[in-house]
Amino acid sequence: MGRIMALDLGEKRIGVAISDPTHTIARPLRILPRTSRKAVIEALLRLLTEYEVERVVIGFPRSLSGEEGPQARWVRREAEALARSLPVPVVLWDERLSTATAEAYRAMRGGRRREPIDAEAAAVILQDYLEAQRARGRDPSLSGATPFA
Repeated sequence: MGRIMALDLGEKRIGVAISDPTHTIARPLRILPRTSRKAVIEALLRLLTEYEVERVVIGFPRSLSGEEGPQARWVRREAEALARSLPVPVVLWDERLSTATAEAYRAMRGGRRREPIDAEAAAVILQDYLEAQRARGRDPSLSGATPFA
């Protein structure tokens, strides 16, 4: 069983998190600078190979009411482009409050506030995805996520 990777897409940085091989625990992996789409895809392809990733989950920033605003539409376009370039399935997963949750976890651990939180936010997104799939008793590739063909 391969790992699952999560991305927290931003205009300047991309937070990356990775699951363990059993799809139980998510951990922050790194932050990728967004220099160009080509550079991002090359970096992601290296990570997919290095960590034997079978699926990529991308945080989808719906508003608290569930609506898709401008940021969600931008993420959807970026996710579609990544899905065309990556050799594994790509799914969107609701990320509402993931950054706030990551900041709360960081504060409890006494982490530094000035460092970017993107990778921790990606780990929150991924952990939520893993737990939701486990609670449904389903393969993480099924239901609750928006796939791209």
